[in-house]
Amino acid sequence: MTDGPKQGTFLVTSADTSSAVLRDVADGQVLTLSTNPDVSEGEILEATVAPEPPMEVTWTVEEVVSQRAIPVEESSEPPTKQAREIASEQPVGEITRQERAGEGELHVITVPEAQTDQAVADVLDDETTLTQAATLGVARVEIRAADGVVSVRYLPD
Repeated sequence: MTDGPKQGTFLVTSADTSSAVLRDVADGQVLTLSTNPDVSEGEILEATVAPEPPMEVTWTVEEVVSQRAIPVEESSEPPTKQAREIASEQPVGEITRQERAGEGELHVITVPEAQTDQAVADVLDDETTLTQAATLGVARVEIRAADGVVSVRYLPD
């Protein structure tokens, strides 16, 4: 049994014509909607949802505050000097998270050079990337890469 309506920011993890599944970006709770309120997989929904009686297994959307897509794109630009310096100071397999001046965040991941392209593909296709973007409230995500370094930039408008 649930405690009633829930306000939050949700990632749409799947959607079809008749239903959708949301994941709360704050606590990870997964909610199945009994209908699709015109959302698509990968969108971010700021909304109030409520359990449906009597069994409270499925949910409905009571109010939508905002609905948006956050583009996650690979840039042809190389990682910045700052990102390359961070990468040079950490071992392969590590990630450094750093606040950006203003809004957003920078993640620098070191990977084996031969696996750089695969690491970029993984970040592009990762729900965690969208969840982090939604949590930070950013407008877009830019991925830059060079041999052994993947820079994930969470950027405002």
